[in-house]
Amino acid sequence: MEWGLPWPGPEVAAEAEQAGAAAFCAGEFADTNAYLTTGEMVAATERAMVGPGIAYAFARSPFVHASALRQLSKRAPGRVFLGLGSGTRRMNADWFAVDASAPVRRMEDLIGAVRGYLEAENGRPIVHDGEFYPINADIRAPIFGRLDIPILIGAFNRRMLRTAGRAADGVLGHGIFTDRWWSEVVDPELEGGAAEAGRDPGALRRWGWLITAIDDADPARARRDARLQIAFYLTVKTYDTLVELHGWQDETARIRRTFRAGDMDGMAAAVTDEMLDAIALYGTHEQARERLAARKRLPGLAFLSSPAFLVGERRRQRYATAAIELMRASR
Repeated sequence: MEWGLPWPGPEVAAEAEQAGAAAFCAGEFADTNAYLTTGEMVAATERAMVGPGIAYAFARSPFVHASALRQLSKRAPGRVFLGLGSGTRRMNADWFAVDASAPVRRMEDLIGAVRGYLEAENGRPIVHDGEFYPINADIRAPIFGRLDIPILIGAFNRRMLRTAGRAADGVLGHGIFTDRWWSEVVDPELEGGAAEAGRDPGALRRWGWLITAIDDADPARARRDARLQIAFYLTVKTYDTLVELHGWQDETARIRRTFRAGDMDGMAAAVTDEMLDAIALYGTHEQARERLAARKRLPGLAFLSSPAFLVGERRRQRYATAAIELMRASR
């Protein structure tokens, strides 16, 4: 398994690269822009892959995605990737004020349009006959030439996973993916999508986030932070198919009740040991090594993600450093 980190800042990133980190990724929210953070990563790294992981797909036009990637690639040729996520219906409508209807077909069309710009040649128009993103751009500027930038989808449910296999270069899995979800849902859907498009499923990238909270001095706090992060994710109904696969409906119902009541201790307590072990690496370094070894189906490249829900920046940095130590020892 290769490994990387969500962007931890230049100092920790330098240590991570030295220890063998293969990639860094950048999420986004109301106060964080994935492309701006990728610019920081480009400036502060030397060898690792860098990119949005994920950027909100429909909040930007194909032109805006592609122009950002072209500019980043000038500074880090061959090191940039793009992870795209559809976002929820409410986010697209209420936050971004964009149409996100038919998100599966829209995502496939967006990827084709972005690739149209990335594969453009000088002196030729860029044409993409898309359902949602029809492009006919006669730019004729001497700035083009094919860029081979991997595009991954932050896909969760079956239809979007199949789209990743059919149209993208792979998947960037969620932090709550379990071994069973990878084996029983992700892999079959990626292979099915690849078969539909006549593609090689073995060439697809299977990347993903992996919740990691290690603290030798206070393993109980690390365990609680991991529980709370899992609980926070499971407040979202999008992930009910994973919950149902594992039979965690009662626990998830309790998580949602305690979340609505503002009971953080109740949220953490609702995440059972079975759930915690299926999803996260946590505890002391020795315990985390044991849990890493016990996992049967990890992503090909895992972004070791510090819990962020109710966790301050300094503690997240300590978790990132501890994750580096774990992988250095494992290597």
